Amino acid sequence: MTPEMEFKVSPSPHLWRGRSTSKIMYLTLLALLLPTAAGIYFFGYRALLVILVSVSFAVLTEVLVKKLRGRPFVMDGSAIITGLLLALVLPPTIPLWMVAVGSVFSIAIVKEAFGGLGHNIFNPVLGGRAFLTACFSVEMTTWIKPMGFAADAIITTTPLGENFVWSWRWAARLDLYKDMFLGDTAGSIGTTSALLILIGGGILLALKLIDWRVPLAFVGTVAVLSLVMGADPILQMLAGGLMLGAFFMATDPVTSPITHRGRIIFAVGCGVLTIIIRRFGGMPEGVYYAILFMNAVTPLIDRYVKVRPFGFQKAVQSAT
Repeated sequence: MTPEMEFKVSPSPHLWRGRSTSKIMYLTLLALLLPTAAGIYFFGYRALLVILVSVSFAVLTEVLVKKLRGRPFVMDGSAIITGLLLALVLPPTIPLWMVAVGSVFSIAIVKEAFGGLGHNIFNPVLGGRAFLTACFSVEMTTWIKPMGFAADAIITTTPLGENFVWSWRWAARLDLYKDMFLGDTAGSIGTTSALLILIGGGILLALKLIDWRVPLAFVGTVAVLSLVMGADPILQMLAGGLMLGAFFMATDPVTSPITHRGRIIFAVGCGVLTIIIRRFGGMPEGVYYAILFMNAVTPLIDRYVKVRPFGFQKAVQSAT
């Protein structure tokens, strides 16, 4: 075969709509700046340090691993997004050296070990977070009240924690909903402000960078199952990393199905697993493990849920 007749094999998608990978990544990064700003506002300098360490080690690790693999390093923004998202799903009090370890693991093991961008099976951010949770469970479950730039941190629990004091008075519930919607509550750095996450997700939807079916089916499934199981659906939707996971992680085109029906199945599966883990699991948050599990199921979904070929018609069997 002559060089002119050779084919280039690369990951999907194969149809170019005028947006390069780097442009998509930087537009996504722009949308992520909103929950990032909220995390820095509510948790102060400590959150900023976690973000800087995570992003720096993510980029540095990708440069070194690409060099070891003999591949060129391209600043397409994917390593920056991985580092930033990892920081946003971490507690603000986590030691910085653990942040560096998680960032290195996300890039070197979960992403580059499988071949780099477009080849990874699991979401690198969630793989890194799961690794940190398995290794440093205490540090990964230590939460503080939003303190801004104050020096003293007050350890508390999140709305999904077992020790969280829940009031059934309507006024108290409205105050809690408001704090969770705006971000003035304990949690990971970038998951507390549902408002800014929704605005960031809306930007991605407006630019058609993500499929609206995924966050709608994901969040909707959690809300419906919460009602069925007697839980507060508003609390379940606003608490934890559901909004960030639904808009910025479950929509990852590399680790989610390629068809519309497949993505709905994927998102519904994420929602079901989230509620199961939250209600019956040993950990209060189930979003990240639910997405990781469905990442593993994605090839199976793609195998059995396929696009009908153009012009295809089922053969009509004769009655004779």
